[in-house]
Amino acid sequence: MSKKIIALLLSMLMLVSVFAACSSNSTTNDATETGDVTGNTNTEGTIKIGLSGPLTGGAAVYGVAVKNSAEMAVEEINAAGGVNGYKLELLATDDTHDASKVSTNYYNMYEAGMQVSLGCVTSDPCLEFCALSADDNLFFITPSASNDDVPAEDNAYQMCFADGNQGKVAAEYVNGLGLEKIGVFYKNDDSYSKGIYEQFKANIDSSVEVVETLFTSANETDFTAQISTLKDCEFIFMPIYYTPASQFMLQAKSEMSETTVYYGCDGFDGLASVEGFDITAIPQKITMLSHFNSNAETGAAAEFIAKYTDKYGVDTLNQFGASAYDCVYALAAAMEVAVNNGEDITPDTDPSDLCDILIDVFQGGFEFTGNVTGEEGSTITWDENGYVMKAAIAYPMN
Repeated sequence: MSKKIIALLLSMLMLVSVFAACSSNSTTNDATETGDVTGNTNTEGTIKIGLSGPLTGGAAVYGVAVKNSAEMAVEEINAAGGVNGYKLELLATDDTHDASKVSTNYYNMYEAGMQVSLGCVTSDPCLEFCALSADDNLFFITPSASNDDVPAEDNAYQMCFADGNQGKVAAEYVNGLGLEKIGVFYKNDDSYSKGIYEQFKANIDSSVEVVETLFTSANETDFTAQISTLKDCEFIFMPIYYTPASQFMLQAKSEMSETTVYYGCDGFDGLASVEGFDITAIPQKITMLSHFNSNAETGAAAEFIAKYTDKYGVDTLNQFGASAYDCVYALAAAMEVAVNNGEDITPDTDPSDLCDILIDVFQGGFEFTGNVTGEEGSTITWDENGYVMKAAIAYPMN
């Protein structure tokens, strides 16, 4: 008996014992039970794409956005003829942002016919998915699990910027602005902040004068000295989290020029919800590195926004969903490239064989176009490590 079948049987036995022990004490929301696979798993003749994400619980806004967007992409691709004449199908499971639930989800989807996947929505569950998919050589491209270790194996790719790659992407964006001088404000004893800044510094053009100032956990409430250092800079890169960022902005709003631009990374996400901080009262422009403009009025992003909000409303419109939409289209495009190169991809193609085919495409100069994430009109590629290469945008926050 294969290791895969043994693992599946053990997973099913554990699930049965858990249900027997606590069937009357379940706290699961009334959406999707962990391990349940949505999608018509009895459908013959479809190429099946797996997904594990938080469809219920505190992180559901992300998982639901990914599921909705992936389903919308699948519907559109199928309406246009599918891939190699075959329709796609999304198999979605709920992990509630809990890594311990991924194994059951994975094996249920694999048994249901999963041939390729979007992995997981969030990083900790996705790291568990990485190990399982590597054992089976199953190809996946995650829309939003940004941990640096996610694409450690050959079968894994990211559509989102990796955590450690944000400094490089931010530097490339700043290099394109033609600025002569910029300021940098970072936290020296925080690995996230210091790591991003070190990568930023290694990639910023030597012609740009960088005025840097820092803080630590011991002095993260009074930024008088740092504001004085940076007050003549009209562009300030701030690879820090939103709490100290909000404090800096409040203290600096009457000291900095109103034309000053604050530019952060994903640590800025949540800035508008900081208690006691009114982002609209900050006169300086606040932007963050992103790969999706939810306010786009032209191009593929605007088309996606219109279709998504018409179908699902605005509550779950976010960059997670936009990235998932691109993931499905990128998979379909890569499979069509392979078919045009003589490969025969069908609903019966073994997942490991399909993985090898897709790796050859993604590592063979594949360029994804028509993307809704990244700079308008740009293309998306991937490096030899599975990290995405695309143009970042400065997402306006106020």
